[in-house]
Amino acid sequence: MFGQRFATRLNSFASRAERAWPGQKGKPTPLQMAERAARAQGLTDLDLNYPDHVDDDPGSLARRLAGMGLGVNGLAMRYYTNPAFRLGAFTNPDPEVRREAIDLTKRGIDAARAMGARLMTIWLGQDGWDYSFQADYGRLWADEIEAIREVAEHDPECLVSIEYKPNEPRSFSLLSDLSTTLLALAEVGTANLGVTFDFAHVLYAGETPAWAAAMIARKSRLLGVHLNDGYAKRDDGLMVGAVHLQATLELIWQLERDGYDGPIYFDTFPDLTGLDPVAECEANIETVQRLIAVARRLAGDDELATALAAQDAVASQRIVNRALMGG
Repeated sequence: MFGQRFATRLNSFASRAERAWPGQKGKPTPLQMAERAARAQGLTDLDLNYPDHVDDDPGSLARRLAGMGLGVNGLAMRYYTNPAFRLGAFTNPDPEVRREAIDLTKRGIDAARAMGARLMTIWLGQDGWDYSFQADYGRLWADEIEAIREVAEHDPECLVSIEYKPNEPRSFSLLSDLSTTLLALAEVGTANLGVTFDFAHVLYAGETPAWAAAMIARKSRLLGVHLNDGYAKRDDGLMVGAVHLQATLELIWQLERDGYDGPIYFDTFPDLTGLDPVAECEANIETVQRLIAVARRLAGDDELATALAAQDAVASQRIVNRALMGG
């Protein structure tokens, strides 16, 4: 049932490392961060980055996490192991580098399956361009489609989810918005593909979050929901509902309407300003639980249904604001 599983970004728990591990030199290990995450009330799962967080024995790692009371929702690919990936992973002009990225992704899928998970999230931030006349756009697209198809076919039982983002680290990402991503998935055509929705990415792609979720449900599969917030200019990674509370509520209302039953994943960045990551995670969970309760009340509100049918924004605003603020 929607609202019973909550996952988080593991690297968030490196925030205030000096307080959690006084005197330790160097970054905390993935297991140290996981042990800290397990202290967050209500947290049920982790998403791990591959290959950053996963060692040579992924099955053993999953069992250790289970001993902390945490499941593995899935893995997320990171293409940092080879400096050449900066010019592209699946779209790199060097066939050998492109092959390395594809094979790395296949190993990541194998690791996810060894951990008992069946979700691989792929964010292709390096696939794009920075200058006019830098790339053959048709070639970029063809290479992207071919590579996504190959990794998706590697294990048809593993779900492969594409997370889109307008830019960063490249000035322009090839898979930059919902429409382009849906076009790519339709062209690839495998049954195990879908979309990961990131609230901040959607905002600065100029999209309405609930609309994006509705279109994903209509034309593809929603395989992951990353909640956070921001000012629609970049990937701020702020706490859920901190800026766009009503838009977050509308998204959750839409997820309920579409029958989404997967976990909510918090892609927030307490480490950027040194927030207490356990308290920050618990605040995110509490916010989402409250918004789910409001969304469920609104789902049975006949007045809201009438206002939506008439596209009556004045009536709908009154109804939603009463639900949020009382009165």
